Amino acid sequence: MSTRTALIVGASRALGLGLATEYARRGWNVIGTVRGSRRTGLHDLAEASGGRVTVESLDMTKPEQITALRDRLAGRTTLDLLFVNAAVTRGDLPIGEVPEEMFTEVMVTNALSPMRVVESFRSLVTPTGTIGVMSSRQGSISLNTRGGQDLYRASKSALNQLMRSYAARYAEAAHTLLLINPGHVRTELGGPDAPLTIDQSIPGVVDTIDRHSGEPGLQFLNYLDERVPW
Repeated sequence: MSTRTALIVGASRALGLGLATEYARRGWNVIGTVRGSRRTGLHDLAEASGGRVTVESLDMTKPEQITALRDRLAGRTTLDLLFVNAAVTRGDLPIGEVPEEMFTEVMVTNALSPMRVVESFRSLVTPTGTIGVMSSRQGSISLNTRGGQDLYRASKSALNQLMRSYAARYAEAAHTLLLINPGHVRTELGGPDAPLTIDQSIPGVVDTIDRHSGEPGLQFLNYLDERVPW
């Protein structure tokens, strides 16, 4: 069996770097993206990988950069997995206090830009390959019983809804489509008091993705391969 290839968008640190590390450890070829030219943990991983991991530059909030990366990869790379991992939060403000500029930034980064990547790169994914996007428990409307983090929740719910629309639009395609909740992980985004480490979350995320490989349609799952209610 030939070596499988994953493109992980947003792999410079935290969960994205954890994904790149885990897939490389499992024998995949990994293309990871970083914003800008600064050195990151992904560069260190690539140097130690013996060519298994490569680094590409991408700011996914800039459509022209999405197109440029797709054009660079088209014709020479076929993807078994496209996974988009990127999100920002800008504090826990009630929605009425969120400035318009902040609302736009978070929605563009967390919802619009991941879908632009998915739409642009879907043609590079093998017919039975997987397209995954990092979601969150906070994107579940039915599980929102305490409120808080209004804007971040809304952005992840929007992402989930956009993936539902995408799945309906391409219902005849055989791609596996996954929204993944990695759990509450100890990262800059998750905070220092989160119960999970990256090493506790990411192997489960990869196991879940692999377990559903070849299953057409969209599912919203967590790192323990449990269904997350919409």
